[in-house]
Amino acid sequence: MRPPRFVALGDSLTEGVGDRVGGRWRGWAELLAGSLAPEPAHFTNLAVSGAQTGDVLEGQLPAALEPRPDLVSVVVGVNDTLRRTFDIHAVAARLDRVYASCTGQGAVLLTACLPDPGTMLGLPGALARPLARRQRAVNTVVHALSDRYGAVHLHASEGGWITDRAMWSADRLHPGERGHRQLALRFHTLLAARGIATGPAPSPEPDAPAPTRAASLWWLATAGTGWVARRCTDLLPQLLSLAADEMRHRARGTSVRLDLRAGAAVSAALAALSPADRRPDAA
Repeated sequence: MRPPRFVALGDSLTEGVGDRVGGRWRGWAELLAGSLAPEPAHFTNLAVSGAQTGDVLEGQLPAALEPRPDLVSVVVGVNDTLRRTFDIHAVAARLDRVYASCTGQGAVLLTACLPDPGTMLGLPGALARPLARRQRAVNTVVHALSDRYGAVHLHASEGGWITDRAMWSADRLHPGERGHRQLALRFHTLLAARGIATGPAPSPEPDAPAPTRAASLWWLATAGTGWVARRCTDLLPQLLSLAADEMRHRARGTSVRLDLRAGAAVSAALAALSPADRRPDAA
């Protein structure tokens, strides 16, 4: 039998940011590709740092379908939550079309829900809670659509690995090598349980030492500053408004209304997906 064809779609997490090997990013998807079968899979990584669901749908998906892959991973959505244009209805519709197109070709679909960036960055509560609410909305959509399309779904938004600093790189948003290995290992376990992964499991132990504190501080002072500045230019004015709204509701004891509003938006977004949106050829 030929080695499986595996294509990875998404953003910087799947691109491999945080797991640098030989001057390039490697990441969980490449680690998993080497463990899917006795022979390494034919692996293509189309993920790009900063990608949103629209980028995956319009830019990455056509190239992913061309080789008719056996497995496709779609892990995306965090960057959508970090934009002032965030719209859970649009996110749901895009993911639905991507999932439908992949499974419509007979590919096994891999998905994951993710921790919210505000908590990972250690933002103050009033700033972190709106981002957490957005990420919960995305995760709820991913859960529902993963179930609809029979995806191999990894609950990466929970578990001790989130609070284990040894799993994370200096930026606190991307896993380090140990964290990427943990993701690859957990996906492998799920795939092996379905009889899809037949190769040896990825090692959880990193090849390289963890970044030193000095290296982490240097990243935060250089590249990290640029990362925050780029996100703040787009999101900060709206995030401050959301934080002010958050504080007003907390002062009144009506914070539950914000959660109910977000839950209603997710329900409406999923209900709005018509059968036509779920056709295998809806790309």
